[in-house]
Amino acid sequence: MPLMFEKQPRESEKAFAAFSLYLSLGPQRGLREVARKLDKSLTVIGDWSKKFDWPARVAAHSAHLAIVEREAIEAAARRNAAVWETREQKLKETEWEMHERAIAAAKRGLDAYMEREKVYANLADIARMLEIASKLGRLATGLGDGEQRKGDDLPAVRVEVTVALEKIYGDPLPEELADRPAIVDVEEVKP
Repeated sequence: MPLMFEKQPRESEKAFAAFSLYLSLGPQRGLREVARKLDKSLTVIGDWSKKFDWPARVAAHSAHLAIVEREAIEAAARRNAAVWETREQKLKETEWEMHERAIAAAKRGLDAYMEREKVYANLADIARMLEIASKLGRLATGLGDGEQRKGDDLPAVRVEVTVALEKIYGDPLPEELADRPAIVDVEEVKP
């Protein structure tokens, strides 16, 4: 079965040429314009239009073009999605590598600090490196940036640093305790 915008069975070459002209006129098309351009009577053009259902053929042609255009757009979108997926994966791998390097640097700095070697980083620098490494690790694994979320590991790191300082320097002096917030063990009571 031929498409609605192709030559129809029993359609003469002249009638098909008239339809092709009608189709090519675009949204401003009209039977009078076709008759004028082909130097044919409006009655003949009208008869061809009815017999070979020009309005339905134009609609089918428009629908076909819409499908072709949509498929082209979808194909382009799939290509772009693949490119961006590759870029996203490369970025995640880069972030993960940076996370690993930052963790290693923080460990070296903490080890050197704990051994009291000459160190170029203080505990605040090491804590910041760990915070950055954690953020990079979360981003690389798709867990988000870790900004103040429940279950964030950063408070645990701070507690570990505090414990390490107390091991190195001993128990804090009473006046130092006055400046620190009290740590209270809390047990959850369910109703």
